[in-house]
This record gives sequence, C-alpha cells and structure tokens, in this order.
Amino acid sequence: MSNQIYIGVDLGGTNIKVGLCDEQGKLLHTYEGPTSAENGAEFVIGRIAQYVKQIVEDSSYEWDQVAGIGAGLAGFMDIPEGFIKFSPNLQWRNIPAKKMLEELLGKTVKIDNDANVAALGEAWAGAGAGIPNVVCYTLGTGVGGGIIINGKIYQGSAGMAGELGHMSIVPDIEAIQCGCGQMGCLETVSSATGIVRMANEAVERGERTTLSLHEKIEAKHVFDAAKSGDEVSLRIVNRAAYYIGRSMAALAVVINPKRFIIGGGVSKAGEILFQPIRETFKKYTPETAAEGVEIVAATLGNDAGVVGAAGLNLR
Repeated sequence: MSNQIYIGVDLGGTNIKVGLCDEQGKLLHTYEGPTSAENGAEFVIGRIAQYVKQIVEDSSYEWDQVAGIGAGLAGFMDIPEGFIKFSPNLQWRNIPAKKMLEELLGKTVKIDNDANVAALGEAWAGAGAGIPNVVCYTLGTGVGGGIIINGKIYQGSAGMAGELGHMSIVPDIEAIQCGCGQMGCLETVSSATGIVRMANEAVERGERTTLSLHEKIEAKHVFDAAKSGDEVSLRIVNRAAYYIGRSMAALAVVINPKRFIIGGGVSKAGEILFQPIRETFKKYTPETAAEGVEIVAATLGNDAGVVGAAGLNLR
C-alpha cells in the first residue's frame, strides 16, 4: 500500500464528486453528494471539506496519509492565488476557495479550471498516459479544453490557455455570437448546444429530416439520425466535426501535440464524429506537423475531473 494518497474534487452545479488516488493516478475510491449551491459559497466550501473527510473515513487510509488535495472548478479564476473571480454556473464572485478549504482541512489545496483538470486526468492516467504533450477537448453543453505540455497544465499568462471552445474559427459570413460575446466561436457549432441549434434551425426552415419527428431535439437524436443516413443530420455532424478538425490543425503548428483527446458527452457519438475530424485535420495540417499525431477518445469518462484534480499536487 502506498504511504501517500491524493484527493481530487470535481465541483458541479448539482453534485460534488470526490476521488481518492494513489501516486500513480489510480482511482481507489469515489464519493458523491449534492452541491446545494442555493445555500451560497461558504456552505458549499464547507460541504466539499465534509466530503473530503468522509472519503478518507470510508477508505482503509488515514488522514495523515493525505499528501495533497486538488479541486476542479468551473469559472474564471486566479489560479496561483486559488481565487475564483467569477463562476457563472454557481453565481460566485471573488471567492478565496483555496484559503477557505485549507483552513477547513489543514492540508495543501490547489485549484484549477474544471476542463484543465479533466485534461490532466486523461494525460496522467487516461488516454494520454505516458505522452508528455497532449491537447484535450471536452464536448458537452459547451466546448472546454486543456493543454498539457511536458506533463503539466499550460495555463498561460492569465489562466486562459486551453479555452478551445472560444477559438474564433467560423467565418464571419456564417458566424453567430457566442455566449462569451465573441463571434464565430468553436462552441457555437461543435457543442451539444450548437448541434441542437443547427438542428432546430433546419426543422424551422422546413428541411426534410427525421429530426422533425422529435418534440425536443437533443444532440443524440442528431447523431442517431446521421448514422441512419439522414442527410440534414449528416450535414450538421460534418459541420461540427469540420471546425474541430480545423481548430486542431491550427493547434498542431503552434503546440505540436502528440495526441488530441476528445471527451464529453458529444464524443460518445463515435466514428461518425471522429472520422470527419481526422479527415479535416489531415487536409489542413502540414504533413510534418500531422505526422504521428493521433486523435482519440477519452477513456476516464466522468472520473477524469477527480483524477486530474488529485494530480494537481503531483503534476
């Protein structure tokens, strides 16, 4: 049994997930409970501390063996200071999360963006294990991302590195405004939200598609229809894939990662999404930058966040 353990926290708007890992990134135990965000930041921070203590109590380890605690949080933050500037999902502003948790737990705590820690989890113990340079996309309601260079999260000068969903990549003539305020962001076409928007617009235009049979269209309906040969759905999926591939081509000549990892709910669509991404990447990337580069699915699923958060104290 390893003498030291590391705890990761994945703070969501509905649930808090806590994971206990060994020094190799193996997930040993998990614990999950409600966030109850309506009670405010101080209450939620206290609940995180409660869950962290609970997972150790439920394991065969002792509190003295906890070498570090990390937390993945959604929002904009001062990462070195451990300060949440603004979390849109929780409606938190100016919360000293690191300091609050350290006072409650008496342990070193590190925090980072939730997409960054998911990327670190995949790089440490998932689809990027053993590869020092990877880029991770998280395709869900939005498009998140994380850049891992030499095994460590690259945060940039203001902590904004890896905001892949906000690469302005859609041409002006067909761009729409993103929730961030910019025009033509990748998130507007390649997220579940973007895919559903394009599907609803096609139905509203009266295009012939089986999507019109659904009272409320979901991204899964679009992918299932595309797999069945629905032309409108295929066009939507290919458009979403095209811009992911174009964004990867841009990153390939700037960062030159060995592997691109795609996770999140949208990635479960499989090869109908991955094949056109790979084709677009190959078409728009110089041969020397594309050589040996792989585009693969994430493997840790919903555990990526807690594994990566635990790894903040090691990586």
